[in-house]
Amino acid sequence: MNEMYSMSIITHNYGVFFVLGVIFANIMFVINAKDIRSYTRVMRLFNPIVGTAIGVVFFTGVVMMAAKHLDFTVENIIMIVFVTALMALEGKRASKLKWTNPRTVDALENYKKFVFKIFAIEIAMVISISAWMWSLN
Repeated sequence: MNEMYSMSIITHNYGVFFVLGVIFANIMFVINAKDIRSYTRVMRLFNPIVGTAIGVVFFTGVVMMAAKHLDFTVENIIMIVFVTALMALEGKRASKLKWTNPRTVDALENYKKFVFKIFAIEIAMVISISAWMWSLN
């Protein structure tokens, strides 16, 4: 059981770095976007990777909780809240892109303003919870 828990912690840490990498890749995609149609096409291909990254963190967290016999500590509850918020923010971002009218003049610029706020919140969330967890160990 200890081996599974140790492996899960390592995988969980890599998953967190994967989430941060995906967020920064998304930022680069938005910065380099020239028009909303090509950006939407890229995001249709890249959004499953975003979901997979969040899923890795969620799944490894569940494995760690199972290894600890489903011990709901304050840290676990806060991490569940954070991963739920991260999924909700990504859903808002994808929904905003889906319902953005590509024919409007400033469609991409308006979307960029919105999405940079989302990314700032996501980065702050991931870094804050990671710093708190690594300070406990």
